[in-house]
Amino acid sequence: MKLFGWQITLSRTTLGDSDAPDVKENFVNSEEQLQKLKAQAELERLRSRASHKAPQQKFNHDTRIFFMAMASGLPAVLMSMLFLWYGDFTSKVQWTLTVFIICIWLGFGFAMRERVVRPLQTISNLLAALREGDFSIRARGAKHDDPLGEVLMEVNSLSEVLREQRLSALEASALLSRVMSEIDVAVFAFDDNKNLRLVNRAAERLLVQSAGQLLGHNADELGLGDCLEGEEMRTLQVDFPGGSGRWEVRRSSFREGGLPLQLLVLSNVSRALKEEEQLAWQRLVRVLSHELNNSLAPIKSIAGSLESIVAKEVQPEDWRDDMKRGLNVISSRAASLSRFMESYARLARLPQPKFNIVNVNALIKRVIELEKRMQIQCVNGSEISIRADGDQLEQLLINLARNAVDAAMETGGGVHMSWKKSGRFLEITVADDGPGISSTSNLFVPFFTTKQGGSGIGLVLSRQIAEAHSGSLTLANRQDAQGCEARLRIPL
Repeated sequence: MKLFGWQITLSRTTLGDSDAPDVKENFVNSEEQLQKLKAQAELERLRSRASHKAPQQKFNHDTRIFFMAMASGLPAVLMSMLFLWYGDFTSKVQWTLTVFIICIWLGFGFAMRERVVRPLQTISNLLAALREGDFSIRARGAKHDDPLGEVLMEVNSLSEVLREQRLSALEASALLSRVMSEIDVAVFAFDDNKNLRLVNRAAERLLVQSAGQLLGHNADELGLGDCLEGEEMRTLQVDFPGGSGRWEVRRSSFREGGLPLQLLVLSNVSRALKEEEQLAWQRLVRVLSHELNNSLAPIKSIAGSLESIVAKEVQPEDWRDDMKRGLNVISSRAASLSRFMESYARLARLPQPKFNIVNVNALIKRVIELEKRMQIQCVNGSEISIRADGDQLEQLLINLARNAVDAAMETGGGVHMSWKKSGRFLEITVADDGPGISSTSNLFVPFFTTKQGGSGIGLVLSRQIAEAHSGSLTLANRQDAQGCEARLRIPL
């Protein structure tokens, strides 16, 4: 449209289907669309309130512009009328000039009104299109060094930015919907009344019903009431119409459209647990068979020898001594087997940690005082308190300190213990000046030990304690000097 020297053209840039496949079908479900609808409803509400409360103006904006334009030309018109009607002119000239002046005056007044009002109406239409979600409208003719041109340029820029943001949001929403549909994990979303509001394909297969049949039903009706209670992360043995076994339950909260929802994720871990259980049984059988064979082989040999001695008609003179030695060996190996089984039972009976506030400084000082064979050098860190089981952590640090002292005594070196805050973790380091570790692959294998008379369960128990506190325990040779370094990380 051409408005008194301005060429303003509305051009439409269409967002085709090829730009974002499968985007339009997911648009209604996107959070951006919900937020836009909420903003639109809020804007309409504010407009309605403003229309009722705002005082009625006598003249609107375009009328005031017209009156101001007329007022600006009024003095010149009055002076022209005075000279014309009081001058020496004929009536025909007076009426002709009067009509001409008044028409020109009114024409310029209306032109001024249109020149100001029409661009504002165009900008209003552009903003209304943006508010409605139509980002394809553009105003052509925008240019610099002109107030109205700069406004049109900013509107075009705003429209392009909003279009790109909407496209990104729709693509992200489409990707999320595709991932939710394809993953082999059942996902549910429940509202405050435990009514189902969201379900994916895996959940439909699990309950052997379509989404239309499931949505709106209560969690208890669907057999998911127990999953919404208790700990947020746990493993349950549950039977569903579409599958049974052990399920990992994860529960969290989120908001959609301003409403709080509970997200429930169920993943079948039966196969993974069976594989891990099979590996655990294989390792257990290997360890037990190795230790049992080591003890049963000499017991069987000695028992056969004693049996042959007893079977003889004439026993040798020292047969009593042979019997006594053989029985002592059998008793010793039986006692070793008993201690071995007790040690294995200790690994299986580690209690759950009881979390309390633990002062790290005091805990480490107690551990250092318990070691009497060598003075452990303590590098004092900052005052730190964590939630942990103080007794289990103390036992863990005692094991690390004793191993470090045993290694340091071989070379005559020392032991250093320090602690610090590293990000969201407490990091405790126990370093020794011992000979170091020749192989780190078997450190945490049950009953593996490099020390004379060692049981091989101290490090295994220590790692179990660290993992029970959601932490980690690592042992490695020192990089800066000879020796070994144990590093314990516990979340703050």
